[in-house]
Amino acid sequence: MVATHPDANASVEPKLSRLRARLRELGSVLVCYSGGVDSAFVLAVAHQELGPRAVGMTAVSPSLAPAEKEEAASIARLIGAEHRLVESHEIDDPSYVANNPDRCFHCKSELYRLALHKQREWSLSAIVNGTNVDDLGDYRPGLDAAREAGVVSPLVELGFTKADVRAGAASIDLPIWDKPAAACLSSRIPYGTHVTRERLAQIGGFEADLRSLGFRQVRVRYHDELARIEIDLAELTRAAEPETRAAIVDAGKRHGFRYVTLDLGGYRMGSHNEVLVGRALRVVS
Repeated sequence: MVATHPDANASVEPKLSRLRARLRELGSVLVCYSGGVDSAFVLAVAHQELGPRAVGMTAVSPSLAPAEKEEAASIARLIGAEHRLVESHEIDDPSYVANNPDRCFHCKSELYRLALHKQREWSLSAIVNGTNVDDLGDYRPGLDAAREAGVVSPLVELGFTKADVRAGAASIDLPIWDKPAAACLSSRIPYGTHVTRERLAQIGGFEADLRSLGFRQVRVRYHDELARIEIDLAELTRAAEPETRAAIVDAGKRHGFRYVTLDLGGYRMGSHNEVLVGRALRVVS
């Protein structure tokens, strides 16, 4: 679903002003930057306030879709911010590979371990992320890793909701203000099924093909030989059209799935968490 341009620029300005002041107070920052709208917004404002003393760091691993890495680099160039890619090795951690419900904790622990090392190497005062207040009620064990590493979450401190982030991003002309929510490819694999490089490549390749067919909000949920596709409800009818349906099936089989299914419930964030009682993610637009 394409978001409506937020008509909230005036109301978000006081928060944006406080964000600018908070970043100036930190002096210099390493922004954990995924290329999503939240971290891109923080990086853009940090660059405006701190210039070269704001550095975006993107952790590169098999769980980062190649298109996401490319877009992160492209947006950083557009912002004009310093952007550095750093290899991440969570795939070598057995606790991450086991893919228990705390997988995100192990992934983020690796991210923040790298960030702490680079913060010292690059002589920066603080590590910041793009977590906003709407994230806090979800089951996201990665938030625990951030707290343990002493990472600053300025959007949380200043009460930014997801809607505020989108409005703030639009107000500074960040072109991805309405970018759909993204998540690492590992989130497509059900708990208890091991995360492997091969499965991540399989999922990422199929999702890339689906986007090339024009689907904007896409998840390929991995179930061994079966791919369960989630797309925006408004696009279900088009997906079922004979020519498009055949192209989807062909793409799935090309990427190693024997069965290709369409989830009639449509896209929803964190649907694999629906098996965790009391921990299902809320959908934040």
